[in-house]
Amino acid sequence: MSTDAPPAKKGFKWRRPRQSPPTVHIRPDGSRDVELPLREHLLEFRNRLIKAAASIFLMTALSFTFAKEEVRILTELARDYEIIALKPTEVFIAHLNVAFMTGIALSMPLLVYQLFRFMAPGLTHNEKRAVLFALPGITLFFLIGVLFCYFVVLPSALDFLLSFGEPLITSTPTVSEYLSFVTQFLLAVGLAFETPIIVLLLSRLGVATPLRLRRFRKWAYILSFVIAAIITPTPDPVNQIIVAVPIILLYEIGILFSRIGIRKPTPA
Repeated sequence: MSTDAPPAKKGFKWRRPRQSPPTVHIRPDGSRDVELPLREHLLEFRNRLIKAAASIFLMTALSFTFAKEEVRILTELARDYEIIALKPTEVFIAHLNVAFMTGIALSMPLLVYQLFRFMAPGLTHNEKRAVLFALPGITLFFLIGVLFCYFVVLPSALDFLLSFGEPLITSTPTVSEYLSFVTQFLLAVGLAFETPIIVLLLSRLGVATPLRLRRFRKWAYILSFVIAAIITPTPDPVNQIIVAVPIILLYEIGILFSRIGIRKPTPA
């Protein structure tokens, strides 16, 4: 009779599932195309989203330090019209809203960079360089769009809206509604002025070509007026034309940029 004790029953231990390594493909130009598993894609997207939100938060906090000056500059567009506050907290919330919109505007290059870093594993070396090269242009064209809206579009739009109606009706917008309208309008026009940079990037990625853009030209003109009708808060056709014409010109500039940035075919 054996005196050996039976082996102890091992307890269940949870083991973390093995993660499949990323798949690396070597392109003909020598660059690497890294294909990540779905879980790694989701984690990377979460990390980039957190960094983007952190950049907006920091820029908003920075913008709040000079939000009072921004509010003064924006309220000057109302000219002789009175702007009122109906709640004790309305002025503070209005300043916070302006700081938030400014934070988004200042974070624009960082947001594009985070998007670029998320897409980077699937881009070639030349495509990565093109995106990084476009970051200053994104800031420049956005700033041009904001200035164009402030000095050209907003004054006429506000005059139309605040003076519309019967002479006996006096328009007295609240400070939160007024600043929310102005900042969103500035942000929308600034984003619309990113058209040439977007076309340049699409051409570098091989999505857009000068021939395709020229064939799409008539639809682009129609789309420009549709976008102008959406972002312009007035039904006044003059203001819509003021917004649509620069978008059309920017599309034509984008066609010129596409000729410069078009991706050369990779030799077999």
